[in-house]
Amino acid sequence: MRTTVRKTYKMWLGGQFVRSESGRAYEVSDAQGRFFANVPLGSRKDLRDAVQFARQAQSGWAKRTAYNRGQILYRVAEMLETRREAMRAELIAATGDPPEVVEQEIDSAVDRWVYYAGWSDKWSALVSTLNPVAMPMHNFTQPEPTGVVGIVCPPEAPLASLSSLIAPVIVSGNTCVVLLPEATPTVGLTFAEILATSDLPNGVVNMLSGSHTELLPHLCQHVDVDALDLCGVPPDARAEYEILASESVKRLHHSPTYTAEEWRSDKACGLGWIEPFVEMKTVWHPIGW
Repeated sequence: MRTTVRKTYKMWLGGQFVRSESGRAYEVSDAQGRFFANVPLGSRKDLRDAVQFARQAQSGWAKRTAYNRGQILYRVAEMLETRREAMRAELIAATGDPPEVVEQEIDSAVDRWVYYAGWSDKWSALVSTLNPVAMPMHNFTQPEPTGVVGIVCPPEAPLASLSSLIAPVIVSGNTCVVLLPEATPTVGLTFAEILATSDLPNGVVNMLSGSHTELLPHLCQHVDVDALDLCGVPPDARAEYEILASESVKRLHHSPTYTAEEWRSDKACGLGWIEPFVEMKTVWHPIGW
């Protein structure tokens, strides 16, 4: 009799699928409370490695043309479409949602990547300005990527929310370190397999599973992280992490706290999701030079 080959879930750091350097793992249950899988329990060392990979990749990713970044985001959508069956199984196990709701979530995630692929070479024209000044000078304000962004993902609609948070961050040239939901990390770890085949450069997106209580304080304090989206942290628990982040003057942003249905809707996308993670640079240039 042939036995079933169970899947080994791994974190995705620097373009490689890895177990935790500590060798630790923890059990994840399915929506019915039954054992589903062992996943890596990320350590502080894994987090430091993820930040290092994101920092190394950031300048090269930002230097790519907006058009090329859009091509890669569109490729993510293509690969997600081809892996629909695998994602359907992961979502049903993790959320217990009926098949029609799961299909809607996959559709929303695919559409989200296509949507931001289309924005890639357009959004900067809408947030940049030519400023009037009272002297013979040109004065331009234009956006630049913030750098390395830490993202804490919520458990609601784990594929749609993950896509809604990552895509607007990387489309502008940022890289990111993602803490997956503790209870449903398998959806994100499987989605990493899609990113791995999408032409996305190594280190642009890094995904960790594990304890938020253990990892989040160190993400907030890491001096090489430039911005944080604490979306997946309950509002009444954010204060301590905001204080830790203030020590290294990080840009803080809280994406909306949405229900699963809202994450799957068009409310969870738009130009306003890109703007929080860009810095505005003003340049003066003499007229006629």
